[in-house]
Amino acid sequence: MKSDKLEEIIARHSGREGPLLPILHDVQADFGHVSEQSIRAIAAALNLTRAEVHGVVSFYHDFAATPKSSKVKLCMAEACQARGVGALRIDDGKVEPIYCLGLCSVGPAALVDGTVYARLDQTALDALVAAR
Repeated sequence: MKSDKLEEIIARHSGREGPLLPILHDVQADFGHVSEQSIRAIAAALNLTRAEVHGVVSFYHDFAATPKSSKVKLCMAEACQARGVGALRIDDGKVEPIYCLGLCSVGPAALVDGTVYARLDQTALDALVAAR
């Protein structure tokens, strides 16, 4: 991980009240994950313990300690079940079940690399899987 970029992100939020979450969001966006190296640097810069920063990273599902999977994350929650997700054929190697994307009225829904797809049918799901 480029420490110059990490230092830039931390500096951008210096002096800001409650900078930890904005820093973590920027690190996640720029690097695809929040590494142990990043946690150490952020903790040192904000005068926090590594455990405090790690606790925040591990609490929020948006943050990942390793690069996130680019699998198709298919919502399997009750509303998507009611809207037909159970009838879709799923390639288990490329589809990861998750529970609730908050798109209950437009399910079945999926999330791929931060982009949400709604009203999926078999053709649309197959296209998302093929693109992985």
